[in-house]
Amino acid sequence: MRAAMRLVTYDDGRVGYLDGDVVVGLDVPTMREWFEPGGADETGERTPLAEARLRAPIVPKKFFHTAGNFREHEEESKNVNWTHRIAPWINFFQNVDAIVGPDEPIVYPEHLTEELDYELELAVVLKKAGKWFSPEEAADYIGGYVIFNDITARDIQRGEMRSGVFSFCKAIDTFCPLGPWIVTPDEIPDPHDLAMELRVNGEARQESHSSRMSATIPEILSNFSALGYSAGDVLSTGTVAGVAGFKSEEERKRLYLKPGDVVEAEIERIGVLRNPVVSWEEGHGEPAPPRIRPWGDES
Repeated sequence: MRAAMRLVTYDDGRVGYLDGDVVVGLDVPTMREWFEPGGADETGERTPLAEARLRAPIVPKKFFHTAGNFREHEEESKNVNWTHRIAPWINFFQNVDAIVGPDEPIVYPEHLTEELDYELELAVVLKKAGKWFSPEEAADYIGGYVIFNDITARDIQRGEMRSGVFSFCKAIDTFCPLGPWIVTPDEIPDPHDLAMELRVNGEARQESHSSRMSATIPEILSNFSALGYSAGDVLSTGTVAGVAGFKSEEERKRLYLKPGDVVEAEIERIGVLRNPVVSWEEGHGEPAPPRIRPWGDES
């Protein structure tokens, strides 16, 4: 197994790694199974990257969604009348069926939401199973890093937040873009030294740096190891400042995602995760279902 790799899932679900502008095939059925034994032999198949259709690099058994690690995001939440503070050490599980890969569409469910938002995040892929380990041991469990765009329906989230618990707002189909590939730790000497930027139609919306985390990645991994990791599990590390939902009311109307938008989530040393936003009808070939009562509307 090569030390430094960019691992991809491509075409019909094949697994490989990038060798310059070529995808080298690996003899393993899925990316999760690549991590479980710790590697695989090459198949001898080589595909030009320009001719390969990249998929989400991995569909984990568990997707640990953590939040509140960038305090700048909590600070900007004070701009709006949020019912609960974004405290550190938030954790919930993402719906892995909502995962989409690079250049795959984010489908706007207009019957559910009118406030579709973006959240750039750095995510960690676990290379082996583990439980109850210390921050000092965490590096032994890191298999790689990947970009995650945590798409969120803010109007649904406000309803959910009345109880202080949210999940549905982030777990709708296509709300979990992941990619474009998994970069192994050998290519990222310090995951806390990465520039982060999210753009919509070329306009920078989120600009930050992974050094601004209040908790380190080893601390986050150690803390949630109490829940138990499997090889290939994914853990997100929270978003940075700049989301549309925490701007002024006038700005929010302009900044929320709309069909026709193109979102580019970029993290230094990893790459760019690009996804278009499409209407429900474009994504499903039929009109959206009837409008559902606003989430949390108790009238």
